[in-house]
Amino acid sequence: MALSHLTVLMICVGASGGELSQRNGGGNGLAASGARAAGDSFGFTLYPLGLIGPVGRWHIVHNSHSAFTADLPPPVAGVSLPGVPLPPKAHSNTGFAWLRMIGALIVVVDHSAPLTDASRLTVFPTSWNFSPGYVALMGFFAMSGYQISDSWSQDPSWWRFSVKRVLRLWPPLLLVVLVSALVIGPLVSTLTPAQYFSTRGTWGYIVHNAGLYTLQHRLPGVFDHNPWPWSVNGAIWTLPMELTGYLMVLGLGAAGLFRRAPWMTIVLMLALVGLDRRCEASIGNPGHGGSFLQMAIGSMAAFLVAFSIGVVLHTYRDKIPLSPFVAYSLVGLQIVLHTTPAGAFTLPFMAGYGALVLAFHWPARLEGYDSWVFGSYGLYVWAFPVQQLLIMAGASTQWLLTVTALPLTYLCGWLSWRYVEVPTLSLRRYLPRRKPCPASPPPDAPSATPPGPGTSSGSPRHRLAQLRERPEHPAVPVGSA
Repeated sequence: MALSHLTVLMICVGASGGELSQRNGGGNGLAASGARAAGDSFGFTLYPLGLIGPVGRWHIVHNSHSAFTADLPPPVAGVSLPGVPLPPKAHSNTGFAWLRMIGALIVVVDHSAPLTDASRLTVFPTSWNFSPGYVALMGFFAMSGYQISDSWSQDPSWWRFSVKRVLRLWPPLLLVVLVSALVIGPLVSTLTPAQYFSTRGTWGYIVHNAGLYTLQHRLPGVFDHNPWPWSVNGAIWTLPMELTGYLMVLGLGAAGLFRRAPWMTIVLMLALVGLDRRCEASIGNPGHGGSFLQMAIGSMAAFLVAFSIGVVLHTYRDKIPLSPFVAYSLVGLQIVLHTTPAGAFTLPFMAGYGALVLAFHWPARLEGYDSWVFGSYGLYVWAFPVQQLLIMAGASTQWLLTVTALPLTYLCGWLSWRYVEVPTLSLRRYLPRRKPCPASPPPDAPSATPPGPGTSSGSPRHRLAQLRERPEHPAVPVGSA
């Protein structure tokens, strides 16, 4: 009974971290994990949270064109329940941004348990075989699949798509990797500075993590006496899977399959479902598929099932309704099947569909506070090393670590957004653009919202406003954009 209540609670509360825009798509996959043993084998899997939205109406969602377009296509009619008013909904950009920030904060809470007690996998008892973070990551990958597909549909250029993904994914990651290796490492390592910088693993940490598929989790002598000494930054282990999802969309788009054979997205989803069932990855278990470099094939298949669900929902967005009623029905089905073998099969469908429903039914009253939640990717990639440092400073219990880490990691996320992500994402304006579609405003059209008093067109505030109002809005926890 307790498990059922907690399942419903976590589903209704959360979503994955990030500020991916519906226009830009991205996937961040914002997930977290660590390496338990030498050789960087995966140890635990805790992730951002996300799922379902408010019930109260049946609603058929039109395609993903947003308020940024000049001439919106007519939406498919929605159907209201008798006597139930339709509450105003925020734009889906707002929903995705809030869900990713909530998820990123939940990752911090989730990690506080294993980081202070390596025998634990999540904040809940192991006997429950339930991780809200694992459910959340499924939802997060589905959102990424939807948004990355939308990014391609808005600008089907393979090289511009690739550059945008690089600008979104790598700058915040490279900064945290460099600071971890060159600043945090020598300060806390058990080695002397001379020994530390002469060790091959120090420089390998930078090179291997920049390559994503060649992740290296340890630095020489760093956090060796912490309860979880196997990873400096366990959160980044899902970024190669996120990148693989990007490559999937790029391949489908470059081959023209979104346009000529959209049914191939369903074929891909079913193939991934088959691979997932063969590998049987689960919470804390990468499955039987071996690995590609440092990426576990079983875990990759599990999360890319959710990613492909997002791709399918975007491809058939004018035919598949995003209904809160259906979402909650899937939640009920998942609760019933949770302890059965079928539960692993239905989980990504429940979490993926539910995350998108919530994003498209986000309350309108939160639409004016988006700037508070744009730092989710930065929060996500900085949280793990910050928590490791707090443990060294004496935060030895789960809840003390949680209370001290939440404000510090939020600050790191805000700083990353303001001083790393906004400037690097602004570089997109230098990309030569294709001729815009007649129904869309020209890419260089002035912002609908002029700069406020005292805000110049070149100021950080105005640049942030431009990023928010352009069709290619940033995405996060990585992989999200």
